[in-house]
Amino acid sequence: MGTFFDIVNSSLLYMLVGTVIAVVIILSLLFAKKAWKRALELGYTTAQLKTVITSTIVATIVPSIAIVIGLFALAPLLGNPWPWLRLSVIGSVTYELMAADMAASSMGVALVDLPTVGIKAFVNIMFVMTVGISAGLLVLLFFGEKIQKGIGSMGKNKQSFGIVALECFMIGLLVTFMPAILTGGVVTTLTLFTSATITISMGLIVQKYKIYWLKDFILAFALFGGMASSVLWTGLFG
Repeated sequence: MGTFFDIVNSSLLYMLVGTVIAVVIILSLLFAKKAWKRALELGYTTAQLKTVITSTIVATIVPSIAIVIGLFALAPLLGNPWPWLRLSVIGSVTYELMAADMAASSMGVALVDLPTVGIKAFVNIMFVMTVGISAGLLVLLFFGEKIQKGIGSMGKNKQSFGIVALECFMIGLLVTFMPAILTGGVVTTLTLFTSATITISMGLIVQKYKIYWLKDFILAFALFGGMASSVLWTGLFG
């Protein structure tokens, strides 16, 4: 058996991950073809569809900057194939980073020290990152349509509690993750507040100066700024 990084960057793992991503790409192309055909049947012109595709590509590339930053953060710790899979299919930057860190913490080791623990720790992290987010996929599979219709009907009435409920849901998610971050030490806490400050500041700039295109860059700047500040905080308080 090779070293930790020999295993997490092995040809077998690359092949398995590549197969999954290839299937996703094929399915995406098939659905895109069906959507194109259906749009033409509804009366849209080819020129209109090309305009939609162009704007969609631009709108997709910009938010992916944050995902690339997340990949750079995870790759030195978990190898290249696994973060590539998690961040390109159904994973998210915020979830994957936190899930990996919490899984490592549950074994009494920091994420940066994972190679010293061995491959069993990596398998545990793979399990946590996959099973945890799969619950949402199953819920959407069976109840997604009902949830969407319910949220849509609540949003039609501005006096409805639905709008408040959605905001409460997001606050609930924030409160769930906050204790794990705030108990991670001075560096972790300061990094959190740095990222929050960047996010809030950019949000205020967007609202005040109506620079709406900047919204797509907020997550990327918050991640990059948070990681850069963590180096500073580690040097001062680490």
